[in-house]
Amino acid sequence: MISIPELYAFYRQHPHAQTDSRKLQPGEIFFALKGPRYDGHEFVAAALEKGASYVVVDRPEAVLNDRCLLVADTLRALQLLARHHRMQQNIPFLAIGGSNGKTTTKELIRSVLSTTYQAYATPGNWNNHIGIPLTLLAMPPETNIAIIEMGANHIGEMMQYCDMVNPTHGLVTNIGKDHLEGFGSIEGVKKAYNELFDYLRITRGTAFVCQDDTELITLSEGIPYRFTYGASPEARVSGTVVQADPFLQLQVRLEGKEVLIRTQLIGRYNFQNIMAAIAVGLYWGVPIPRIQAGIAEYTPQNNRSQLVEKDGNTYILDAYNANPSSMKAAIENFAALNAEKKILLLGAMKELGAASESEHRELIRLISQYPWHLVALAGEEFAGISHPYLYFPDAASLRNWWKSQHITGAHVLVKGSRSLAMEQVIN
Repeated sequence: MISIPELYAFYRQHPHAQTDSRKLQPGEIFFALKGPRYDGHEFVAAALEKGASYVVVDRPEAVLNDRCLLVADTLRALQLLARHHRMQQNIPFLAIGGSNGKTTTKELIRSVLSTTYQAYATPGNWNNHIGIPLTLLAMPPETNIAIIEMGANHIGEMMQYCDMVNPTHGLVTNIGKDHLEGFGSIEGVKKAYNELFDYLRITRGTAFVCQDDTELITLSEGIPYRFTYGASPEARVSGTVVQADPFLQLQVRLEGKEVLIRTQLIGRYNFQNIMAAIAVGLYWGVPIPRIQAGIAEYTPQNNRSQLVEKDGNTYILDAYNANPSSMKAAIENFAALNAEKKILLLGAMKELGAASESEHRELIRLISQYPWHLVALAGEEFAGISHPYLYFPDAASLRNWWKSQHITGAHVLVKGSRSLAMEQVIN
């Protein structure tokens, strides 16, 4: 079997890793991973024919020629190779975790830092056990600051990612009710994300912490250096929302000056995400005008808080994912919007385990507090709960009904968990 240093020598000659044979480009190293519904070993021959420089396998019978490299476990080899590569880099690595807003915060930080540095960030949502090593291995050689998003759904996972990424800096956006099926409870969520803070305590790193969040302030105690941000005047970087309809504008105190920050983001729940990016930029010496430009130029994409004008309606498309915390923030923000005809098209929240029924009942209770023009719910989690709203078993049936209504002049919030793909309702 081949060792990680030996595998790294091959990677240095061909510095591109791939795990999807359909996307494989000539010269890339293909890792034959196994999953619940696929086995990359079935595509070894095809990968070689498509021009893979090498194929990494963990089955002796899959070694078809000298371009096949045998390891004990292909996933572990991918992760160890990524760790080995990261340890060759002498640059800051900022790890971002948290229940909500990770990707938006990452993209805002990337936008700010890229005005001054060769900043590299996790592509898309590559924030899991496969995406993180691929992110590290795809990092351009000219990178001088790396921003790595780390998602988790069970205790112990964040520490495993920290061991791979070896972050010098860290940021936890918030603690909310995400992945309760895996974490078990809100206490499990706290314990999981505290693993990033634990790592920074051990390695004497730096944490960016929201001063307004007492939980995060408490959890991050003992980290040698904390750079704080938020609405609190005690924060190193403090600011307030001066406009929230439709796009957020912030007044932020930077280096003794009151600075206006314009954004293309909707929802007061994005305040902390924006402040985090401002704090990170200030920490790394990005000039204030560039911080302003970096924030202003960021346009939300991929179904995250997007403002979409279509068919005579204004949609807030926030359908990338949903959990009780993010759903509450989105609904309360939408309720405060200055609009006459407001409609909710909501999908169910997944991965809540035993808390699913109670959390969906709580969601119904929250919805009932506001006067909506219309509410439609999709997903089997709503089926057994008594409520006065329209119900559909899935997003496709909700879409068909919505298309038949020909409603115009409305503001519409579209949100739900990823597996429902609620964006199809309007696309």
